[in-house]
Amino acid sequence: MAHILVVDDDPDVRGLVAFRLRKAGHDVLAAADGDGALALVHERGAPDLAVLDVMMPGMSGLELLVELRKLDELERLPAIFLSARILPADIDAGRDLGATYLTKPFVAPALMAAVTASLRPAEGEQAPPPPPVRPPEPAQELTPPAPALPRELTSRPPPGFGA
Repeated sequence: MAHILVVDDDPDVRGLVAFRLRKAGHDVLAAADGDGALALVHERGAPDLAVLDVMMPGMSGLELLVELRKLDELERLPAIFLSARILPADIDAGRDLGATYLTKPFVAPALMAAVTASLRPAEGEQAPPPPPVRPPEPAQELTPPAPALPRELTSRPPPGFGA
């Protein structure tokens, strides 16, 4: 699968994201900050995708993405930002960099959908073969609805009402 860089200063979030990605079959490099992430990339090679926290001590995720994209082979590095900050200016800054912006707490299916979308091949690249089509499941019989009560049983006022 893909080689994914995960950078978050919160060890629980970093561990959860890395766990989900590994469970999906991806190779994960994890770092607690921007400097550690840059060192990992220099040591282990270019990632196919970066999943970055926005607010971290030292270098923000936004600054880190700019630095990563200055490196050879990473000019078009896709990225996903995970952040507890939901200010429109922060979201716009992430999107201006061409990244997907997810807010914390995130749900795993949303993260995995963003990862899948971010890893799609760019136009002109060879796309992987589509997954096999599963035959439709047989239709299930629905149970008929319960019979409706006669109107006279449903339209009486409650006792003592209007007395």
